Amino acid sequence: MTKIVVIIPAFNEENSIAHVIKDIPNIVKEIIVVSNNSTDNTEEMAKKAGATVLLEHQKGYGYACLKGMDYVAKQKEKPDIVVFLDGDYSDYPEELTKIIQPIIKDNIDFVVGARVKELREEGSMTGPQIFGNWLATSLMKLFFSSTFTDLGPFRAIKYNKLLELNMEDKTYGWTVEMQLKVLKQKLSYKEIPVNYRNRIGVSKVSGTVKGAIFAGVKILAWIFKYSFK
Repeated sequence: MTKIVVIIPAFNEENSIAHVIKDIPNIVKEIIVVSNNSTDNTEEMAKKAGATVLLEHQKGYGYACLKGMDYVAKQKEKPDIVVFLDGDYSDYPEELTKIIQPIIKDNIDFVVGARVKELREEGSMTGPQIFGNWLATSLMKLFFSSTFTDLGPFRAIKYNKLLELNMEDKTYGWTVEMQLKVLKQKLSYKEIPVNYRNRIGVSKVSGTVKGAIFAGVKILAWIFKYSFK
């Protein structure tokens, strides 16, 4: 049987994290919530909902993801697939079965849940987010002949391939770094259209001008780094 673990980076998601955990299909072996220096009851809510809770005091999306990966690496039994999912309930966790299907059925290495326009709730992605996705994926198409259309956070990857990517970004460049390395290493990949709704609470990235600018700069920096490498 395929062993699947889910890693959820979470910063102050006390109102949403239990909903996320509850909706994850029971085919998942372990749900790992990484509290990224949360100051609310995120950790308590996640534990009550049945997740393994880790603490990462260095703020940054990538820091939280790497903490989860480090935990998985220390387990005796390693997973076949790792799924990354946000803790704000903007994704539909029950769609995990769709995300992992190409890996299990068609031996695809990496799958991204694409937040296509027709499946997005109005207002669920801001103007800067939509433009940033378009720009990043357009540049990846230009430089790498990529077919990616989104940098969606809901994604699945074979565990052995994840290790081969040698992920390193500590903040907002995590998603684009993963996709660029998938392209550079010529891994097989696929996008699956997923539903997307307005998150619970305020976004720590797109909800602030500073966060949106910083995220945009990090994404572009990764793309140009790999384009001329």
